[in-house]
Amino acid sequence: MFKVVKEGFVEETSYLFHVVLSTVFPNVPSQPGMPCQGEDRSIYRRGARRWRKLYRVNGHIFQAKRFNRRAFCAYCNDRIWGLGRQGFKCIQCKLLVHKKCHKAVNKPCTTEHQEPVVRDDHNGEAQAISTPVNEIIPDIRERDFPEPPPDVTGESVPVEDPNKPLDDLEPGSQRQYSLNDFELIRVIGRGSYAKVLMVELKKTKRIYAMKVIKKALVTDDEDIDWVQTEKHVFETASNHPFLVGLHSCFQTPSRLFFVIEFVRGGDLMFHMQRQRRLPEEHARFYAAEISLALNFLHCKGIIYRDLKLDNVLLDHEGHIKLTDYGMCKEGIRPGDTTSTFCGTPNYIAPEILRGEDYGFSVDWWALGVLLYEMLAGRSPFDIAGASENPDQNTEDYLFQVILEKTIRIPRSLSVKAANVLKGFLNKNPADRLGCHSPEAFVEITGHQFFKSIDWDMLEQKQVPPPYKPRLDSDRDLANFPPEFTDEPVHLTPDDPRVIEKIDQSEFEGFEYVNPLLMSLEDCV
Repeated sequence: MFKVVKEGFVEETSYLFHVVLSTVFPNVPSQPGMPCQGEDRSIYRRGARRWRKLYRVNGHIFQAKRFNRRAFCAYCNDRIWGLGRQGFKCIQCKLLVHKKCHKAVNKPCTTEHQEPVVRDDHNGEAQAISTPVNEIIPDIRERDFPEPPPDVTGESVPVEDPNKPLDDLEPGSQRQYSLNDFELIRVIGRGSYAKVLMVELKKTKRIYAMKVIKKALVTDDEDIDWVQTEKHVFETASNHPFLVGLHSCFQTPSRLFFVIEFVRGGDLMFHMQRQRRLPEEHARFYAAEISLALNFLHCKGIIYRDLKLDNVLLDHEGHIKLTDYGMCKEGIRPGDTTSTFCGTPNYIAPEILRGEDYGFSVDWWALGVLLYEMLAGRSPFDIAGASENPDQNTEDYLFQVILEKTIRIPRSLSVKAANVLKGFLNKNPADRLGCHSPEAFVEITGHQFFKSIDWDMLEQKQVPPPYKPRLDSDRDLANFPPEFTDEPVHLTPDDPRVIEKIDQSEFEGFEYVNPLLMSLEDCV
């Protein structure tokens, strides 16, 4: 599975020359951290994705759904309700069933749209709208009910003031923040769904990061779920030294806002682009702090699922903080598994690619990939420009490489570093470092690569970081990519037609204020 490069000098020179050609641009940047001429930064920063999960039973293609209107299971006839997506809906015939019942459906799928059977509000009996249904399993679909009052749907919320919070607070309730409480200073990041700004809380003059998400982009059930999950994990992470915590959440009719810690040192991707590779002691320090953060999440029943250079931030002292919890999976107990196909392509574990159920093992695989990148200056699966055949530069080919190709450990790495990489990058999760319950984390802390680490001191942030970012002030953005910081700071005007289509009830209860801030900010 692994191969330390030990061929003859000529063979190794040829291999290294190939690596240089495929990973180094033939120019010199105008200054450190700036792109070379012709360089495309997108080949480095890749967004995480969640592939939609479909369930095929007896010709049906079911997709998990959240039902705000009254819906009843076609198998057991009970109402589909509860938190999250408790029901499945066939994308072809629109059949509705409980998640727990979908495997028992024996009625074949048909693309013919029959009239649905629904519950009558007065007597609770099943009635046909127009034609009788005499199937063994009734064809029950979503019923159209009168729309709720405007104060529930948000249809009558005025759009003249986009900074106004969606709902007024009752007397005596916890203070709520709004966009008017913050000064927008600079763009510091952007993703598929969100823009991240540096902001100042006007009352205290403290600097925070603000993640802004357009509601129109997250009206899909799965997208709404990940927004809620991210909020929950932010709340859980707020007191951990190596996880970005949450200040507050609020919303307007068109947007969701996460106000989070501003971590000034930039991300590891930015620093790796400047240094190409890190000394072993630097990589060991960062890997150890990341391990503590991952272990904390695992102990809370959370799989992180999006560890990558972009999501590892450095604070003003040089300690790491993980951020971006949109790909997390909650509620995982020891022995539990999940099966969603998601992640950032270069970091996706083999068991996910094989379609297997998985647990915390995928995070330790991703740590192995990240540690390899820090030590070697490249991905263990770097295929960009590696072949003149376009078919071998695709995502599918990358997945094939992850599953099948031998991982080459650079000869320049120490024996301990090579050994820990072999442990994390074992393609069999049962044999992977950190995956042997119940002593999984002890196996990592006791590895020879981490022998010099005092884990208790490290967790208390008493171990000096190997590198301290140069910062002139709490607003210094020297460690953030200029393609973000040069963007104009503004939020596009709201479109009333777009807002009218948003079901505001999906975002009820989104508002949040970290209780620790009530004393820190004089009960604001």
